[in-house]
Amino acid sequence: MKKSVVICILVLACSNLFAQQDPILTQYMFNKLAINPAYAGTSEAFSLDLTDRFQWVGIEDGPNTLTFTAQTNVPNPHIGVGLYVFRDALGPSVETGLMGSFAYRLIFPKGTLSMGAQFGFDYMNIDWNALNPEDPNDPLLQDQVKNRAAPDAGVGFYWYAPRYYIGLSSTHLLQNKIVVAENTDDDKTSFSKLLRHFYGMAGVVIPVSENLDFRPALLVKYVQNAPVQADLSMALLIRKVLWVGLSYRTENCLTVMAEVNIMKNLHIGYSYDAWFNQLASYNKGSHEIRIGYDLDLFRTNRMKLPRYF
Repeated sequence: MKKSVVICILVLACSNLFAQQDPILTQYMFNKLAINPAYAGTSEAFSLDLTDRFQWVGIEDGPNTLTFTAQTNVPNPHIGVGLYVFRDALGPSVETGLMGSFAYRLIFPKGTLSMGAQFGFDYMNIDWNALNPEDPNDPLLQDQVKNRAAPDAGVGFYWYAPRYYIGLSSTHLLQNKIVVAENTDDDKTSFSKLLRHFYGMAGVVIPVSENLDFRPALLVKYVQNAPVQADLSMALLIRKVLWVGLSYRTENCLTVMAEVNIMKNLHIGYSYDAWFNQLASYNKGSHEIRIGYDLDLFRTNRMKLPRYF
């Protein structure tokens, strides 16, 4: 395989990583642990959450993101802990990570301030054989780094009350570099740098009637070398059982979403993203499926029903 082809693939891969290092999750408002460690334990329950996202359906080897979180309160009402695991695949590149979160909460009469930190690692792997080279023994492929890990950290603040929340957070504080390619001929090395991401979030629930609640929410994201991105969503909770809503992302992306509360502690959600940008004619949108389960493990009787956020 010619050197220029390999370089082009790396440029495309790294461009995507700079613009979207943290996975996009449309249903973030139901589980913010992936982007804010201060969220750990705020559900006042032992909560498990699994999300599978298929982005840009119709584009071969398009992004696919699988995330799993586990978080819980403890008998001490000031402490919450959590675990976040993800796998983010794009073509031959697969990024996986594991982050542990700890949150300490200050409880006030009208709300709670949670302060959290997360620590773990990011692991990058590129399957060069997936490129189907004409010569698998090409030295340019044999010299490439197949996987590298780097430590990672994040921090967040989260103020919440029964009917609203406000949060600030940042991921990839260490801004470590992950080696993705080396060339022994000219001693050049290509890196993917974990750039700091900054998040601002807010949401509120407004009772409309006994069986209807209105919940607007806003998420603003910023990372160097990419435009500021905002997600504005509006949803209705019907009879404390069914969420239905719309969301707009400032990439010309419109989303419809729904979540149903099965029993008191099982939640199943689905969202569909329709894109109206340059990629619109090349893909059939994005699908995201989420399953959540809550359990009052320590029998503290603090579990929130229904869960608005």
